[in-house]
Amino acid sequence: MTIRRFEGYDLVGDIHGCGLSLRMLLARLGYSKRDGTYFHPRRQMIFLGDIVDRGPHIREALHIVRDMVEAGHAQIVMGNHEYNLLCYCTPSRTPEIHPFLREHTQRHRRILQETLQQLDPYPHDKREFLEWMKQMPLFLEMDDFRVVHACWHDELITQFKEMMGGNRINDDFLHRSSIPDTFEWVLMDRLLRGTHLKLPNNEVMVSRDGFKRHFFRTKFWSVEPQLFIDVAFQPDPLPEHVARMPLTAHNRQDLVHYDETQKPLFIGHYWCEGEPRPVSTNIACLDYSAVKYGKLVAYRYDHERELRSDKFVWIDVRAEIKKPE
Repeated sequence: MTIRRFEGYDLVGDIHGCGLSLRMLLARLGYSKRDGTYFHPRRQMIFLGDIVDRGPHIREALHIVRDMVEAGHAQIVMGNHEYNLLCYCTPSRTPEIHPFLREHTQRHRRILQETLQQLDPYPHDKREFLEWMKQMPLFLEMDDFRVVHACWHDELITQFKEMMGGNRINDDFLHRSSIPDTFEWVLMDRLLRGTHLKLPNNEVMVSRDGFKRHFFRTKFWSVEPQLFIDVAFQPDPLPEHVARMPLTAHNRQDLVHYDETQKPLFIGHYWCEGEPRPVSTNIACLDYSAVKYGKLVAYRYDHERELRSDKFVWIDVRAEIKKPE
């Protein structure tokens, strides 16, 4: 079997059903179709997860991405939205307690409603996509860079590799991951949802997507942070009185630090804004909220040690017709 060697990699952030924008981005990056599947003669694409939910062309995006992965023209890591969909659709082994691994609450249904509406009319596709999602790697460790959807946590990843012998879950792991505070639950929460801190004094924030939240997303690369605002990493600003509060010793225990001496790391998940640029010398976040008419962003990686702003490529998403094909 011939192993393809790639000159470089094109890493793409959260697509969230923006299938038309994905086609535009592929064209801009020099990918074209061969035998019905997008490819590049010298490069490979890496998708950072969250292909599903929210957008108007979820099924189309899934077909594009899966076809590229199966043909060897791309790789992918699992996002929290693929994981949520898997758990929502997977029957529990204790149906008398919970019929499914993820409860069918109004909130959970709201998050998944676009995906379910677009896939339910195609049950064969839905079954195949769910099986494929279960096989997605949680992370990629390449010779000179790393990829994970939300947060690279060395200790948890080392434990996972020792337990599973690689970077993929199985059925038993998936079922155990639905039980709070197990190792499996902690690992999936950290790698796919990132680090977060609880708002003090039981305060609640209402985020831009309309959900009430008791936690806020945090940076895992801050050097010697002192205040809450030093670690906040989300588009929704913290309340001013919270932002200026000092971090406690307990808060610091919940933070993780990815040192700038480590390999370049590519993440999605965090809804960045503005013109794409690295968040640190060796970390690039590629989620710029495409589905909210932001940007669908890629980074053209050519083995550089220090990440650069001029390596970002993106499509400005204005409006895709809100109608599945």
